[in-house]
Amino acid sequence: MTDRYASFVQSGVGRALVKRLGLPDPPQLRRHRPGDPLVPGPVLLGAAAGGRIAGPVGKLLTAAGVELRDPADVAAGTRLGALVYDATGVTDSTALRQLYDYLHPHARSVLPSGRVIVLGTAPAECATPREATAQRALEGLTRSIGKEFGRGVTAHLVYVSDTGDPGTATSLEATLRFLLSGRSAYVSGQVVRVGTGQAEPPADWDRPLDGQVVLVTGAARGIGAALARVLARDGAQVVALDIPAAGDELAAVANKIGATAVQLDLTAPDAPTRLADHLSARHGRADVVVHNAGITRDRTLGRMDVDRWDQVLDVNLSSQERINDVLLERGLIPAGGRIVSVSSIAGIAGNRGQTNYATSKAGVIGLVESLAPTLRERGISVNAVAPGFVETRLTARVPLVLREAGRRMNSLAQGGLPVDVAETISWLAWPATGAVSGNVVRVCGQSLLGA
Repeated sequence: MTDRYASFVQSGVGRALVKRLGLPDPPQLRRHRPGDPLVPGPVLLGAAAGGRIAGPVGKLLTAAGVELRDPADVAAGTRLGALVYDATGVTDSTALRQLYDYLHPHARSVLPSGRVIVLGTAPAECATPREATAQRALEGLTRSIGKEFGRGVTAHLVYVSDTGDPGTATSLEATLRFLLSGRSAYVSGQVVRVGTGQAEPPADWDRPLDGQVVLVTGAARGIGAALARVLARDGAQVVALDIPAAGDELAAVANKIGATAVQLDLTAPDAPTRLADHLSARHGRADVVVHNAGITRDRTLGRMDVDRWDQVLDVNLSSQERINDVLLERGLIPAGGRIVSVSSIAGIAGNRGQTNYATSKAGVIGLVESLAPTLRERGISVNAVAPGFVETRLTARVPLVLREAGRRMNSLAQGGLPVDVAETISWLAWPATGAVSGNVVRVCGQSLLGA
């Protein structure tokens, strides 16, 4: 689906009208292409007094080919690809002034599609109430930057646990690589928590899923098809699953990327067992399970029949629980495995006419939050992504006025693409991201809904 307004804005006449009338100005986003540098320019790395991770971060960014600059040696106005700040030394509210002193001179110097990343300590892990208060304040700072800087610049807060844990260090590197790169083009204003856990760095960061068997449900079209392509590009052996009615489209996707195609209705009583048998016989395991399959059956609650309610809850939520139970019980998701579920901003903010859908997607978030502590003991991570307005065949059917509102009501003033959701899921699937668990990452351009 083409966003004609965004295309018009890039023309000479469009640029003039946007400036004169103060219309929404969707920037051209920097999306990932294999071989691209992580950032479009040098990175300014700063730290609060007593910060604990600026040193390790500087080393890993240098090893990744990033050109680092020191705030003391950079004049105001120098063009920068990203601002990265270690705020772990901020232990009370008065120390927040250090972030102003770092950011203020360079706020207008970040290149288009640049990044701002603040590193902190999760409030629950802070030593004192004052430290927890100051660290929680960082969320307001980064979310506001995501709405202020414009030109495709995104901002994030990353809470980092003990960097002495090898899994934490590896997962922090994976997270920074994702957030700095074009893979995160449509992700902004997020809080990511990097804890402790099993994580393995790849031999090649361009193929971070080499040797991994990845199951993708709902893979025949839209986000699922884009996801299958991105996972295969990143080195995975993809098992692409969809309902028999989508068999032709599923086969086309699978054949193009060398995947295994599985036709299966996940709501069938024997579906979990049949899927487990297939994975066991053909692959021996599923290193990553991506629960992408989902449906909508929209009606206001007062007009919704029970079948619409039951179908949506069964496909979007209950089938995930049943599949997880069987695969985990049979040991088909090994230590170091990943579960990634697709939620929605409707599950965070709600949506008129979608009580069934919003309930199911909020349940997905509950699934992730409840499973994370238990699965951590088994070396398995579980996370969710929550897409906002994404340009698919489904959103193409939305009435024009609502469609335009969905596109513009976010910090990037445009809809996302299926590949944006796929890139985020792939990052969460990497073996190097094992210490990232229990997170819900919104892929919504920092939507105003639920903000």
